[in-house]
Formats: sequence, structure tokens, C-alpha cells
Amino acid sequence: MSDNPKWLNVMLDPNTYPHSVDKVELIQTHISWVFIAGPKVYKIKKPVNFGFLDFTNIDKRLYFCKEELRLNKRLCPDIYLDVIPLCESNGKIFLDNNRDSNVIEWVLVMNKMPHDNLMNKLIEKEVFDKTLLTKIIEKLVPFYKEAIAPKDKAEEFGSLKTISFNTEENFEQTIPFINKLVDQNVYDEIVGYTRAFEQKNKQLFESRILNQRIVDGHGDLHSGNICFDLKNKQVYIFDCIEFNERFRFGDIAVDVAFLAMDLDNYGHCLLAKELIEELSQQLDDSDLKVLIDFYKCYRAYVRFKIGCFTWASEGIDEDTKNEAYIQAKRYVRLAHRYAGFKKSATLWIFLGLTGTGKSSIAKRLSQDKGISYYNSDIIRKEIANIPLNQKVHVPYNQGLYSKEMTHKTYSALLRRAAKDLIIGEDAIIDATFTDSVYREEVLRLCQLLDVKPIFVHCTLKDDEVKKRLNKRERSDTEVSDGRWEIYLAQKKAFKPLDHLKEKASVLELDTSKDIDNLLKELKDFNP
Repeated sequence: MSDNPKWLNVMLDPNTYPHSVDKVELIQTHISWVFIAGPKVYKIKKPVNFGFLDFTNIDKRLYFCKEELRLNKRLCPDIYLDVIPLCESNGKIFLDNNRDSNVIEWVLVMNKMPHDNLMNKLIEKEVFDKTLLTKIIEKLVPFYKEAIAPKDKAEEFGSLKTISFNTEENFEQTIPFINKLVDQNVYDEIVGYTRAFEQKNKQLFESRILNQRIVDGHGDLHSGNICFDLKNKQVYIFDCIEFNERFRFGDIAVDVAFLAMDLDNYGHCLLAKELIEELSQQLDDSDLKVLIDFYKCYRAYVRFKIGCFTWASEGIDEDTKNEAYIQAKRYVRLAHRYAGFKKSATLWIFLGLTGTGKSSIAKRLSQDKGISYYNSDIIRKEIANIPLNQKVHVPYNQGLYSKEMTHKTYSALLRRAAKDLIIGEDAIIDATFTDSVYREEVLRLCQLLDVKPIFVHCTLKDDEVKKRLNKRERSDTEVSDGRWEIYLAQKKAFKPLDHLKEKASVLELDTSKDIDNLLKELKDFNP
């Protein structure tokens, strides 16, 4: 729509609302106007028709407002409140719960959620963890048990005919982007895998209908539609699809696969696996694990398609266009992986005590190989919102270096590396790894992603370490807070690598050598 509706300024006026409002914030999507007014949110649907949705007349908008309220109350009863009319009388426009005036629009009313605690934002802030995932699982299990689709809907939307229609629609719509955003061979391999899986598993799809695994689900279950109230330990799963039954009804697996794929995309691959394992067990649904990669592939390809459409849209700014291109390329690589075409990758793990030179060597290897490098000192200060060159002198295992903060740091270190590894790119991580627990986590991740781990244990004589640490103390650019007393404490706590050497390749590296010789030793290492 080119013209603003006549009621827009009324909805932007704080005095319009029946409660205290300092200012009104407007957020527009392609299908809605959303007004954030103090503690509440007011949403009005745009009179648009995109084929997959039709809001072109006021009766349809009322129907879908009521549907949005009804459907979202299943998972967010405290958030979705009511549908009320926006009325006009004697030239005045106003919200009217009495509904005795001329209705010009319908408004969905919601309580405002703490949007700073959206799951995707918590992931980026390295706050999302297994505890919060458990909250999601606890919400989804009873939801899916109650959301079993009626027989006619299950037979329609769980059928291979509908499943194939959905996948083929994606492939048809992305043909114009072949050899632009996806290579022809990659496209062919994803298409071939999808069609072969569908034909091979006809009986499995039919059994899903008979076993009541087709649900009136969420339809858009990703991290941008999940919000946490951390203080009250609540999770809100909101904004389910109300406008098209084909996008909402389907197998439990197609719903859950979106969230699992999203976790993978953010590098939380171990949590994605745990999500599937827990739901499979708690829903007594072993076939969920059989179907999950097929539906992850489908979900990743849908995101690829959206990225293609955004990239090709006219009138978008260059930054948005470039970001859409990057995301589309990433999602199609994810889809390709789920289709069974895994590109081999290597994770280099530089470990050892502070002052042994592991960071200098790891950074040089990163530059020479052109692969991503992740450093625990940098990540730790980013999480704590501390300037990288600010020195933090605290006793060993306290403050910024407490066990809790160390756990967050290592989780973030692995998550960021996993974002590269899952799409077949090598990565380097750099940390002391004094505790064998974190070494085991690396091995778990590498096993899950079928990645080759190479541990590089950097060592140096005490007197040389002491010289380097004293020099570092006088530097204004060093990120590390390592000091001689910290080195001694780490040395005492450092767990032997004997057990690790039984499970993975370990290169012992004496860092007293010239860095070029060390790099040659690394490149010549062939486990």
C-alpha cells in the first residue's frame, strides 16, 4: 500500500489507549502494523493478498485476528488477550470495546513481551543454554500431545501428496537462482535426495497419519518467535501461523525441525541433538529421529528461498541485499548437508598454559589458511562487556575467571566454531583447556559433525614463560590477563593429556622454536 490508512495517526497517539502510554512505537511487516504502546501491543492486519494469505476485506481480517488469538493462546495464554474494534463515529476514530460504533478495522491486543530476551538475542549474547532449552521442551511436549489433527486434516496435510507439493514448490520457485545463489550440482543433489527420500518412505509417511503424529502445530517455530521471562522462568512461544493451514498443519517433525535447524545454524548443534532426543523420548516417537534430517533439509531450503527472494527484491538497500546473499548461501549449504552431502572439515584446538605462545601460532595459522580463529580471552571479555585491552587482575578461578564464567566462555567458543564446521568450513579455537571436561565437549561436537579434531598442545620452559608474561604485563594491546601466579595455578590444575591421546590426534609443540618452523611442523603434521 502506498497511502497510509486514515487511522494511522490515531494509533500513533498515546492518548488513544485506555492505559498509560508515554510514546507509541510502530513496527511494520509486509502483512501487519504493530503498535507498541506501553505495556501492551496492538496489531492490525494489512489488506493484502499474497496468494498464501488473503486479508483483503475486513471480514477476513476479523476472522484471522480471531484465529491468531485462538491459536496462540495455546502456547501463550498470558500474552494474547483479545480482539477489539477500531471504530469511527462523527469523524472521530477510537478503540471501542463496546462495539456499538462503525467498525473500520480489527485489532489484536497482546501483552508486551521482554523482546530483549528473544531466544535469538540470548544466543548472540551467549546466554542461551541447556536450562532454557529444557523450558522449551517442557512447553512443547504437552502442546503436541493436545494438538493432534482431526482425521480429515491429518489425511490431507500429512499425505505424501502435500509433502511433495511443499518441497516441489520450493524447488520450482528457486530455479531462477541456479548458478547465482546455488550451484546446479548442489541444487540437483538436494532435489534428488528429497524425491528419493519421499518415494522410499511412503509407508513411513502413511504410518505418521495412522499413529496421530500430524498436528495442528505452530508452523513457524524458530528462535525469533521464542521469548523468555528470565526473572519468572517463563517461556513464550508466540506468533504461530494462522493465515494458512498448509503451513501450520503437518508432522510434528516438520514443526520441530525448524527449531533444530535454527539451533544448528547458530552453532548450538549439541543442543539441537538434545532437543530431538528429548522430544523423541517424551513423545514416544522414535521415528522423529528418522525424519528429522529430511525436514531440516526442507526448512533450511525454505530459508534459502526467502533469502533468494530478498536478494532479488527491488528497492532494498545494499547492506540488506548483501546480508540476504550471505544468509541464502549459508542456508543452502545447510540443506545440502542435511541431504547427506557433508564436506569434510577440521577443527584445530590450540591448548596449553598461559604464556606458552599458543595464540600467536594459532593466529598465524589462521591467516595462512584463511580460516576462522576463536580465542577464549576475547570471547570472555566480550561476554562480560569489558574492553579487550582492559586488564582484569583477579585471583585464579575468581571474578571474570570464575568457573561459571569459564563454562560460558567455552560454550561460546564451541558454538562459534560449530557455525563454521556445520557448513564444512575449518576453524581454530584457542584456550587453555586445563579441565578435561571441555576437551570431551570438543570431542562430542566433532563426533556429531563428523569433523576431524587436531589438538595442538603448546609447551614452553618455565623461565621463558616468565619472561613472556612479564613483557605482556607492560603491553597496552594484550587481551590476555595471564600472569606468573596464574601460570603456576594453571600448571597445578592442568589435567594430563594421556586420555585425550587415546581418542584424538595430539601434536606436542615446543614453542621455543622459530614461528616459521612451528608453522611448518603444523602443516606437515598428518595424523
